[in-house]
Amino acid sequence: MAIDDKTRTELEAAVFRRLVEHLRGRTDVQNIDLMNLAGFCRNCLSNWMKDAADAKGVAMSKDDSREVVYGMPYETWKSLHQGAASPEQLAAMAKSSGH
Repeated sequence: MAIDDKTRTELEAAVFRRLVEHLRGRTDVQNIDLMNLAGFCRNCLSNWMKDAADAKGVAMSKDDSREVVYGMPYETWKSLHQGAASPEQLAAMAKSSGH
């Protein structure tokens, strides 16, 4: 399949936006569960956003990149949606990727 770079970038951006919207809607899914199952979470996405901004010389703080992903300040999201990790979740994370 031949797609020009501009179209590919537009498609990738649309997919990213859809993923972020999906994760914003699934507040029942905890970051630790994402890490344990997929090896990445919302914080990883926000870190990758900041890395991309840094690589392009675009000023973006860690808080700014988290707000892009969470749709609100991270501390607000945590207070509204993040529960305490269970011992089982913590044990699974310790065995996984090392995040």
